[in-house]
Amino acid sequence: MSEIRTFNPLDRLISGVDQALRVIAGVASASRPNPAAHADDAKLDPAEQRHAAGLMRVNHVGEVCAQALYSAQARYARSEDLRVQFRQAGREEEDHLAWTAQRLRELGSQPSLLNPLWYAGAYAMGTVAAHLGDARSLGFVMETERQVEAHLESHMSLLPAQDAKSRAIVSQMRADEAAHGAAAKDMGGLEAPAPVKLAMTAMARVMTGTAYYI
Repeated sequence: MSEIRTFNPLDRLISGVDQALRVIAGVASASRPNPAAHADDAKLDPAEQRHAAGLMRVNHVGEVCAQALYSAQARYARSEDLRVQFRQAGREEEDHLAWTAQRLRELGSQPSLLNPLWYAGAYAMGTVAAHLGDARSLGFVMETERQVEAHLESHMSLLPAQDAKSRAIVSQMRADEAAHGAAAKDMGGLEAPAPVKLAMTAMARVMTGTAYYI
């Protein structure tokens, strides 16, 4: 009979550092097929290619932040059910991380040079949210996913019309984010206070405005 291993604080710390290094280094593997695999690879002119790359870099940064948020929230969650939910959502977000990284390479571009900063900031936010209690932590997920879903919806109109590959990825990401937000609500998430929502919106604008270029 196999023995079930329990993780002590040092184990969790090492695991967390390992995950952070892999995410920042761009090491991600998808558990699902890339939705862009069967999309037409349309010809983009240089300006369209740069624009698509900028948008996909923003989306990649969003997934770097998602890895940090879910990692922190899973680590400090008070219930095992919630830890399992956060880890599952984080695994699905890793698909997004791998898909957007691949699309950036196809567009001849690279991830944000500021990924270590984005990861650290998101991890800190996830830690604060988790320490407010599970209901508030879930509410933070609800608002985060609501804003990300709206952001991805805007990208569907901003991406070049013929860029079917990027559009396929963004479309699947949008569906997954909506599902994560709904799951957080079903598990008892509380709506974030208005000032928190405004602060999250302001920080997201800074991140997206910077990551498009750097």
